[in-house]
Amino acid sequence: MTTPDLLIDHFLPHPHFELVRNEIVDAPVKDTYAAARELDFTDVRGGVVAAAGWLRTLPERWHNRRHGPPRQPTRLTPDDLDAGSDWTLLGDRPGSEFALGVAGKFWRPVITWRRVEADDFAAFDEAGYGKLVLAVSAFPYGPHRTVLTVHTRVRMSDPESWVKFRRYWRIARPALGSVHTALIRAVAANARERALAAYTRTDQP
Repeated sequence: MTTPDLLIDHFLPHPHFELVRNEIVDAPVKDTYAAARELDFTDVRGGVVAAAGWLRTLPERWHNRRHGPPRQPTRLTPDDLDAGSDWTLLGDRPGSEFALGVAGKFWRPVITWRRVEADDFAAFDEAGYGKLVLAVSAFPYGPHRTVLTVHTRVRMSDPESWVKFRRYWRIARPALGSVHTALIRAVAANARERALAAYTRTDQP
């Protein structure tokens, strides 16, 4: 039996830079994945957007792409990012994993973002840009628990961009680690609440 590639392996198989965090969550996969898929980034305790300079401009380019200038979002779920920003929902395997991606000049003080659609993402290699994939997966760890993973990969398109980003990565990596930790904690807490609520409903006489 052949195990399928993870979404992140499909869209960015050979990263130059990479960071992974995982945790065993005391909730079933169904609840854990739903908590991740519906996560509102603006509700993450400690503030994913505020706490990490590396993702500091997630809301910056949030906008209705057809009507008007950027606006501050009140929600920032994966679907919201896909619908109203330069980030693309690259893939979604319901119940197990999803991946978001974006291209940009990440090392600049004001990041130049570039939206790349899912069909073009793996092959995108324009000089002067890098591409980033943020993937979240939830897989069973026994019948009632889940291994939750938050995984970021970055690949640059040319040597000059690689050198520039490497300098930036030294500073940005700890902040991104804080983002991963905050995301995992938020998803885990939400998943446990969902599992408890489901148990309570089924336990009613």
